[in-house]
Amino acid sequence: MDGTEGSAGQPGPAERSHRSSVSSVGARADVLVYLADDTVVPLAVESLPSLSAHELHRALREVLQLPDIALEVFALWLVSPLLEVQLKPKHQPYKLGRQWPELLLRFTDAPDDDVATDEPSLQFRRNVFFPKRRELQVHDAEVLRLLYEEAKGNVLAARYPCDVEDCEALGALVCRVQLGPFQPGQPTACTLREKLDSFLPAHLCKRGHGLFAALRGRGAKAGSSEQGLLSAYRKVKEVVSSDSEPEASLRPHYQAYLTKCHELPYYGCAFFHGEVDKPAQSFLHRGGRKPVTVAISLEGVHVIDNREKHVLLGLRFQELSWDHTSPEEEESVLWLEFDGSNEGTPVNKLLKIYSKQAELMSSLIEYCIELSQASEPAAPQEGASGPSSAPGSLPPPTQRPQLRRQGSVVCSRIQHLATIDYVEEGEQIRPVKPKRTTSFFSRQLSLGQGSYTVVQPSERPEQS
Repeated sequence: MDGTEGSAGQPGPAERSHRSSVSSVGARADVLVYLADDTVVPLAVESLPSLSAHELHRALREVLQLPDIALEVFALWLVSPLLEVQLKPKHQPYKLGRQWPELLLRFTDAPDDDVATDEPSLQFRRNVFFPKRRELQVHDAEVLRLLYEEAKGNVLAARYPCDVEDCEALGALVCRVQLGPFQPGQPTACTLREKLDSFLPAHLCKRGHGLFAALRGRGAKAGSSEQGLLSAYRKVKEVVSSDSEPEASLRPHYQAYLTKCHELPYYGCAFFHGEVDKPAQSFLHRGGRKPVTVAISLEGVHVIDNREKHVLLGLRFQELSWDHTSPEEEESVLWLEFDGSNEGTPVNKLLKIYSKQAELMSSLIEYCIELSQASEPAAPQEGASGPSSAPGSLPPPTQRPQLRRQGSVVCSRIQHLATIDYVEEGEQIRPVKPKRTTSFFSRQLSLGQGSYTVVQPSERPEQS
């Protein structure tokens, strides 16, 4: 399976465990499809083993009474705690479900006992290949609600790392949707505290104690999260709507939430699990590895630190080249190559991402580039000035200022990565340049994605 057949990735931390989506098999079967808000939609279908994802998608849209645009906006996914796979229309969900153990053995490091008991559920999620700019043209209230619920779940699970002020702004919109218009004195900071994790990511709801928390800058004053959320809730603007339907009246708030999420460069990505080398702490002490999430979308690639909830590296496709090594050659690795600087000398940097999903990531990157060239010719120009621009690049002055915020979680932190640095002519800077028959640069240029621009260290803010 490659990027043209679907995309697989790392499940979120709160995914459902071992839920089957098929309750019976035969001439007629009941299929359970899970929506982003955890609603279960039962579908009675015939000839399940030969049923395609497209046919199942159509049946689900009819039950939910969704407009035709939903066919492009959403896709069916097979999801378990160990693996996520977006299905192409031609895929047969039942057959892929039967092949699930083979997929887990190929693309995860899960123990044999977990592989034997893991079972995927069928979920209705955003299509990775649906452009963000087209999402802004969607006006159907139910489609927007489903997109909002999925985005909210990713924000709360910290799959979409956000700065505190952005978390508060997004949480305030959730308050508006769930609690109605702000009323003075209702709610209070005390009442918000009782269900704070419904509005803010879990790591912002926990308060540190003692010296360690203070040193990490997380010993915030008690009640600061609630007060910040309450203040943002008070500022949510009300929009007068002529539509009397309650769901339609929430449409502006769904749109506001999604528009805010579009500022995050990894919105709408497929997520993959991996590890990267830590920088060595001393001459005799090697840094080891740290777990990361690799987020890939139509715009580019972002490497996210799982523990710190911030970006380590963000690159648009025109700023990188890539390759992967398979387990047959050596350890499965995705290589990312990009411009950088070593003590003032322009160099090429190589980042090594260890992952059994390297093949999937490489194929998805290639497919996203081909798809952007074939069907979205304006995407690279729009990405250069819109919210999808990668932090740390040299954007035009019109880029959204919040993405350039000092210490923002969306800014690259190259200093936290162990990279292989070399110059294009082959002169060694640190370790020896890996052997390969053709340069990553040749591969990148063959795809028509333009030229590199040396990344200036001054444009990469230090971690706060």
